[in-house]
Amino acid sequence: MLDIIAIAVGAGLFIALVYAAVVSHLEREPRATRRSLLLAVLLPVPYLVLGLISFPQQPLVLGGLLALTGLIVLVFMLPIGRGGAVEDDTPKGQIDERDIMFSRYYLEEGSERFDSYYATRSDKREADDRFRTKPGILGRGSGAYDPITFTAAEASFITIAQTRPFVDGEVAEQKVVVEPEEITEFVKRWGLKLGALSIGVTELRDYHMYSFVGRGDDYGEPVELSHDYAVAFTVEMDKEMVDSAPLGPTAMESAQQYVDSGIVALQLAHFIRGLGYPARAHIDGNYRVVCPLVARDAGLGELGRMGLLMTPELGPRVRLGVVTTDLPLVADTAVREPSVTDFCTHCKKCAEVCPSSAISFGDKEEVDGVLRWQIDSEACFTFWCKIGTDCARCMSVCPYSHPDNLLHNLVRQGVRNSTLFRRAAIWLDDFFYGKRPPTVAPPEWMQVETLAEGGQDRDP
Repeated sequence: MLDIIAIAVGAGLFIALVYAAVVSHLEREPRATRRSLLLAVLLPVPYLVLGLISFPQQPLVLGGLLALTGLIVLVFMLPIGRGGAVEDDTPKGQIDERDIMFSRYYLEEGSERFDSYYATRSDKREADDRFRTKPGILGRGSGAYDPITFTAAEASFITIAQTRPFVDGEVAEQKVVVEPEEITEFVKRWGLKLGALSIGVTELRDYHMYSFVGRGDDYGEPVELSHDYAVAFTVEMDKEMVDSAPLGPTAMESAQQYVDSGIVALQLAHFIRGLGYPARAHIDGNYRVVCPLVARDAGLGELGRMGLLMTPELGPRVRLGVVTTDLPLVADTAVREPSVTDFCTHCKKCAEVCPSSAISFGDKEEVDGVLRWQIDSEACFTFWCKIGTDCARCMSVCPYSHPDNLLHNLVRQGVRNSTLFRRAAIWLDDFFYGKRPPTVAPPEWMQVETLAEGGQDRDP
């Protein structure tokens, strides 16, 4: 009987590892494909040999091997230690949008805004002058400059910019009375149908909102947003595009998902106003809220080492959208996920590959009275301006960013359940994908040869 069990275990290992190799091949992961095939050849051997060859001590040896196998499975799969409690990381105050890097990037030297800003924040001037010496995001002459992918990304950014005036609007005079539970379910289901990956609701808190507007015509004005609720959602960024980070396709995908999330937000806001309730969409370049904080409190994920929202489905490989409103909704009870914080504490893969060394290898620090990981936003943004894209190397290598399929979801389940499995998963991700996974070449259809007038190669 033991020999049959051993043969079945060996065959099961072979099938599982061949499946992993096939999945890895389809995901364009050559290293993982090769290593899965190698293990498919090696790991089943002890089980098959001992199960097929008879010898006097066979039952004893087989019993020991199978017992050890079962013990390993139990140790790594049993729900032992989800990572402890999540410390209270509720912000104590609000963020001034004028201080974020995008707002500072668009300050024009010699303008009233420029002079006014640095008159009160002279400590930021030296760091900001460094990124101003670089070609800039999507700039010609930047390290990853490519006229095709950069122009495609710019087209998406221009598209979403043209929708900014429509984030708010007239509210229908006749109010439709709705049951909070039913309309909440409708908004969530429709949001998913419109293209959201996940969606949740939270009560709007003061710390969700910026204190002052940092972009657009209302620059410098206090943020006035009296809505009761916020609907937060994610949209997926394509893995193949993100894997090319920090090259042009990543900027294309980032811009495209700003468009997609913006369109979902605009539709939800228009719908709610049509029911007779105020609603505002928060989209790229026209935010009044800090989207990651809203999304976290709506139960969509945790903030990771790299400063991005880590979702249970795709880690940081998402873009966020938010709609704030007075429509009576039912807020979700955000269940904090300590396993994410524990994983980020020990993984550090994003810090390992960060081209600007902007991501800390250390523990959380106290920032404004709250423990969190603090990235060097000036160093990060300066690299963006140098390379010409919004980089995304951290996002591309994050073990949580693997595709949403059976293979990776089994790993995610183990990571969620067991401290020991999390430690093993970090090592296994390095084994299969590398400690510093290489940038993947853009898809062939994006590799367009460009010629200037007269058939001469265009300057890079």
